[in-house]
Amino acid sequence: DRRDGGAWVAEALIIHLAQLPEGDLPELVVIDSVRIAGQVEALRKAFGARVHHIHLYADSRLLTERWAGRDHGEGIASYSDLAKSKTERNVDTLAEMADVVIDTGRCSPAAVCVRATALLNFYPRSATPIVDVLVGGQFGSEGKGNIVGHIAPEYEVLVRVGGPNAGHKVFGDPVEVYYHIPSGSERAPNAKVLLGAGAIINVEKLLVEIQQHKLEKGRLFIDSKALIIEERDIRLEQEKLHVIGSTGQGVGAASSRRIIDRGQTGPDLVRHAKDIPELQSYCCDSQEILEDAYLRKAPILLEGTQGTSLSMLHGPYPYVTSRDTTASGCLSDAGIAPSRVRKIVMVCRTYPIRVGGPSGDVGIEIDWSTIERRAGIAPGTLQPLEKTTTTNRDRRVGEFDWVQLRRSALLNAPTDIAITFADYLGAANKEAFALDPSLADILGICGDDGEDCQVLIETLAEGQTI
Repeated sequence: DRRDGGAWVAEALIIHLAQLPEGDLPELVVIDSVRIAGQVEALRKAFGARVHHIHLYADSRLLTERWAGRDHGEGIASYSDLAKSKTERNVDTLAEMADVVIDTGRCSPAAVCVRATALLNFYPRSATPIVDVLVGGQFGSEGKGNIVGHIAPEYEVLVRVGGPNAGHKVFGDPVEVYYHIPSGSERAPNAKVLLGAGAIINVEKLLVEIQQHKLEKGRLFIDSKALIIEERDIRLEQEKLHVIGSTGQGVGAASSRRIIDRGQTGPDLVRHAKDIPELQSYCCDSQEILEDAYLRKAPILLEGTQGTSLSMLHGPYPYVTSRDTTASGCLSDAGIAPSRVRKIVMVCRTYPIRVGGPSGDVGIEIDWSTIERRAGIAPGTLQPLEKTTTTNRDRRVGEFDWVQLRRSALLNAPTDIAITFADYLGAANKEAFALDPSLADILGICGDDGEDCQVLIETLAEGQTI
């Protein structure tokens, strides 16, 4: 410093960067720390506006305590001895030329990091819409898994919430079945797979899925706060909720314990993913995974479970599930802000279904033979196929409900509608696995006059598309 006024710091950095292999220049260089104004001025002269000078300070009492707790080896014996150095005495004057000044006595180390890196534009100033949300528009079993499997290769992060009371299938040989894991995990093998904080886990089932779908550490991430289903939760639901056609997987019972048992201790303590040894290597703070995707503008697909009409809040209580199944409910479970949403895809099947038994109203109920007759499908074909994924129970079926569609459109505000089971309108559509979304093709799939599709188009809110 006496020789060149502090220019040596900038010169040393230039030499260091020049020695790095081509293509290995770092995005960020941290210099800890500058001690005189000349060092800062030399760096700014060499690198211009890319230099950000952050000045940290605290009161002398706190600095004395910190000094006493550090290993200094041989040298200055106490913090007060620093005052004998003119350089150290004048360090606080650098605050006058700093870009930001942080009182570390009023911030935790993590908070200091947030304040410092915010200046460096590490955090976006606004939310870029990169999240697409997929939800069911009816009573579940709309074919969401197949839609996810079809579009999953477009995404870098696949997110799922909810629990094993909703099984999703993806067409293939063999058919892929998912209870916890996003349905596009095999179709998008390079995408990160994330179970959000709102996920509810049957550990045994999840471990089987991880093995079946070959999900390795470093690709699968589970939020540490995801809830664990216990055997007692399953027993309770099977004893008490069979009267409403519940799948009895323990999801609702576990969710209620998470609320009721707050503050409890002992063997009955609510457990989360971080408490399960077999899951600990997958555990994370899901916000870190999501924030990384936000910063990279990596497209994210959030896969909802069940259907809008099963929402605890917006469905026909008591014949509902234990959570809010709308797009906004799924976003809350995943910890994703609404302003990050780019698209909402609502999946509807041509004939809505409900699980067999006392599961609630399905509108104008019909039988499978009626659909077979209308569509020209061989008698006896559909009933064996229409089984629930999770419990393998027969499904009930009803006419397409336009009131239900309109309500689901109001609750989800979908930007896109995915129509499934087109072959139930006509057997000739059995081999149709994709749809050119032009109006002519849509009308062609709905019938000669296109009346039903025209009603569908008019039913949706302005600006929504099929």
